[in-house]
Amino acid sequence: MTMSIAHRVTGGALYVGTILLAWYLIATSMDASAFSAASGFLNSIIGQIILFGFTWALVHHALGGVRHAIWDTGYGLDKPMRDQLAWATLVGGVVLTIAVWIIGYSVR
Repeated sequence: MTMSIAHRVTGGALYVGTILLAWYLIATSMDASAFSAASGFLNSIIGQIILFGFTWALVHHALGGVRHAIWDTGYGLDKPMRDQLAWATLVGGVVLTIAVWIIGYSVR
């Protein structure tokens, strides 16, 4: 039940994150002051926390979709496997998010 709620919450967070991404992309096509404002916000501590949360929401939501696709095949519906898939979604989301950020900062 908790993972179902988390899947819905991350889906809602993706809407907000997409608006933030659209703001940044629109600012890149405008003048330097618009880009500076968007870039300054996203590079601030608050912006980085929001982007980290957006990354986690994206990865967690995607893994939840994979979990549902597995269930659609009729596999993983019994109690032990259902719980294992829930934990895999949670742990996988955190691990992959950290990996994305490590790779992102190493490329920077």
